[in-house]
Amino acid sequence: MPVPNYEACMLPLMRIAEDGKEHFFKDSIETISQQFKLTHEEKQQLLPSGSAFVINNRIGWARTYLTKAGLLSKSKRGYFQITPRGTEFLKNHQTEITTKMLRQFDEFNDFSGKKSEKQENTTKPDEAIESTVTPQESIETGYAAIKSALGIELLTLIKSVDPIRFENLVVELLVKMGYGGSFKEAASVVGKSGDAGIDGIIKEDKLGLDVIYVQAKKWEGVVGRPEIHKFAGALMGQKAKKGIFITTSGFTSDAKNYVESIDAKIILIDGTRLTELMIENNLGVSVQNVYEIKRIDSDYFDAEGF
Repeated sequence: MPVPNYEACMLPLMRIAEDGKEHFFKDSIETISQQFKLTHEEKQQLLPSGSAFVINNRIGWARTYLTKAGLLSKSKRGYFQITPRGTEFLKNHQTEITTKMLRQFDEFNDFSGKKSEKQENTTKPDEAIESTVTPQESIETGYAAIKSALGIELLTLIKSVDPIRFENLVVELLVKMGYGGSFKEAASVVGKSGDAGIDGIIKEDKLGLDVIYVQAKKWEGVVGRPEIHKFAGALMGQKAKKGIFITTSGFTSDAKNYVESIDAKIILIDGTRLTELMIENNLGVSVQNVYEIKRIDSDYFDAEGF
C-alpha cells in the first residue's frame, strides 16, 4: 500500500502512547510501518532531496503536531509520552485524528499560525481543508518542481547555441566538476575534431594521472548503439579505458545495454542529466534565493553546563 500521510500516522502514534509509558520514537516508526504493512521498498522511499525516508519524516511530523497540540510530550531525547490531555482526547477520537481536530487547542494554533477551528468555520469554511503533506515534503516537492522547470528552460537554451559555444560549455562544466585542470588546459585537448560535437581527451584529475575520452553531440534524435559502438572504437584507438558521451537528447535502450556489456567504462549523459550537472555546479544559472532550514544542535546541549 502507499506510504500513509502524516495525518494517518497520528492515531497509531497516540495508540502506541496510550499506555502512559515512555516510548522510543525510532521503535514507533517500525511499529507503524508494520501496522500499515509497508514493503521494504515503501519503507526505503526517500524524500525528493534524498535526505530522509518518507515514512520517518511523516511520523516525525505527526509527533510534532501532536506535541504542539499538547497531546504528547517529549519526556527525554528520542522518547515521547502521552499527556493527560492526550489521554482524554484519545477517548473521544478512536477512528481518526486530523490537523483540523488539533486546531481546537490554542497552543497548536499559535504554532501553526492558523485560526482556531471555531473562527475558521464561522468565516471561510472552504479554507478548513488541510494539506496532508508535511512542511518538509512541501518544500522539497516545490524545489524539485522549480528545478525541473529550470532544467527544461536551460536545455532549450543549450540546444540553441552554436557548436563552438556548446563545446566551450561542456569544457567549462567538466572543469567545474574537477576534470581537466584549468579551463585553458582542458580547452587545449578538447574539441579537436571540428565537428558539431566534441571529440578529444581531457585529464581525469588536475595532475593528469589518467585521461578520459570525451564526445558530445547536439542532437534532436536519440543516440543509438551504432554511435556508442563508434565511440568505444575511438577509445580503443586512443588506448583509453574511460569515456564520457554527452548529448542534448537521449540514448536508446540498446545503447545503454551495450555500454553495460563492454570492458571500457563509458558514462552516458543525456540532456536532462547535463542540465542537472550544470545546475549543481552553477553553470549557466545563478542563485536567486537561499532558504536555510535549521535543526537543534544536539552536541551543544550535550556539553557541560546543560
